[in-house]
Amino acid sequence: MASMNLFIVLAVVSVVFPTVVLATEFKVGDDSGWTIKFDYVAWAKDKEFHVGDKLVFSYPPGAHNVHKVNGTGFKDCIVPPQNEALSTGNDVITLATSGNKWYLCGVGQHCTIGGQKLAITVLPAADVKLDAPSSAPASTSSAIGVVKIGYQTFVVVLMAITMIVLV
Repeated sequence: MASMNLFIVLAVVSVVFPTVVLATEFKVGDDSGWTIKFDYVAWAKDKEFHVGDKLVFSYPPGAHNVHKVNGTGFKDCIVPPQNEALSTGNDVITLATSGNKWYLCGVGQHCTIGGQKLAITVLPAADVKLDAPSSAPASTSSAIGVVKIGYQTFVVVLMAITMIVLV
């Protein structure tokens, strides 16, 4: 019975683990960070965001903040109450659900005049598949695909060893 419990635990870990391990951390604005007069539309354009990924908003504390808003708030730069702002200067947001997400800076006119706002679409958690790598151009997503194949191989070997031990 203990062997069967071990097998069940390993099966659950093999399903949950890829989402945690394969999550990508995106530094919003790359080296520029979270700032005014930056093209966040261009920054996000070629990126794929998935459930489990993290957005890191880096900025000098006190200079900016981060608010999560809805589509109307984003379009019109409607700033929520300041007590809802993230303001550490190194704010990390884990993307927990799929769909459209909107963020803006609520300091002064940073959103309306400085364009300090970000809109992204979050896709469901990346599936782990044993498909051959595509011929898509190299990117963060294709690098994740290589890691997934290595992980899949690890899981298959681990499950095979567990089955041998159980039998």
